Amino acid sequence: MAGIYIHIPFCKQACSYCDFHFSTNLKNRSRIIESIIQEMIMRQNYLEEEPIETIYFGGGTPSLLTKKELDVVLNQVYKTFPIAKEVEVCLEANPDDLNKQKLIDLNDLEINRLSIGVQSFHNEDLIFMNRAHNSDEAKTCIKTAQDVGFKNISIDLIFGSQTTSNQMWEENLNVFFSLDIPHLSSYSLTLEEKTKLDYLIKTGKANKLDEDKNFQQYLILQDSIDNNGFEQYELSNYCKNQAISKHNTSYWSHVKYLGLGPSAHSFNLKERQWNVSNNSLYIKGIAENNLAFEKELLSERDRYHDYLITRLRTKWGILYKDLETLFSKQLIEHFKNKSNLINPELVKKESSGIKIPRQHLFQSDEVIRSLWLD
Repeated sequence: MAGIYIHIPFCKQACSYCDFHFSTNLKNRSRIIESIIQEMIMRQNYLEEEPIETIYFGGGTPSLLTKKELDVVLNQVYKTFPIAKEVEVCLEANPDDLNKQKLIDLNDLEINRLSIGVQSFHNEDLIFMNRAHNSDEAKTCIKTAQDVGFKNISIDLIFGSQTTSNQMWEENLNVFFSLDIPHLSSYSLTLEEKTKLDYLIKTGKANKLDEDKNFQQYLILQDSIDNNGFEQYELSNYCKNQAISKHNTSYWSHVKYLGLGPSAHSFNLKERQWNVSNNSLYIKGIAENNLAFEKELLSERDRYHDYLITRLRTKWGILYKDLETLFSKQLIEHFKNKSNLINPELVKKESSGIKIPRQHLFQSDEVIRSLWLD
């Protein structure tokens, strides 16, 4: 079991909060696609013939690509790697790209999951975040996607923005539930260096983020989830009818994945690798058959810390059988000793392992630090 992530590093405009790698200059688009295809061929043995169960187009804005461009990339994936029968093929998309014809094209390509970057159903929020769409476009594209035949749809919503009151946040959630979507990813607005939001706050043109309001809106989210039959299966992810994101869940399950494209990360259980975050250098490296990347060989300590960070954010938590398979007896003993010292309100101990109860997931960092190797 393994996954493939494909980074499409282009956007129409820069969102005020985003620090992901992208460019608003689309001149190298065709060369990036050609390079991604070549990188697949160069790295076809990275996953050691593991069946591919998830293919994920992220970015950036993958929905900027045409049907032909997406088809070329997908065809190469299917030619190069062994693909599982029920593979999840997910595409991140912005509402302003998803007109009816675009959605028909995506459905024709057998993309079977959409992750739509709505962020808010209030235009005031969208303008502040410098999003390219408006509230009406967000609602319309979801309904059109459902009419075209998409059932596995997720949207992103952001809480804690300076422009989002508690009432507005409740209204956002009410709209979400009314649209009958099976999955929600919801994140608090965070401040990243060198973003427009960072500049606005530093120059006094925007208020600082309000941590109290942020937590209030997280609690509003929890109540709404409970009242509408959804399950929280990870700190920021919620679903009904078991409609989890298979690709993202693989990141939290110690599964191999191959990242293609500039800035994309890869993991093969032994080391992490990340491509250069520069479109021109990425293209140049591929052309010279010398991919520009950095690599980190993971020690047992690194792998243990990664396991804590990823698993304790989920409903599954830490499994003793995983510890016995992945780590030395000394490290397992360290884990057991440290876990006995944690505030019992913050963890739930079971015969199979330990997990953080839902009401305390927001405090997962505290638990992780308690289990850390000194």
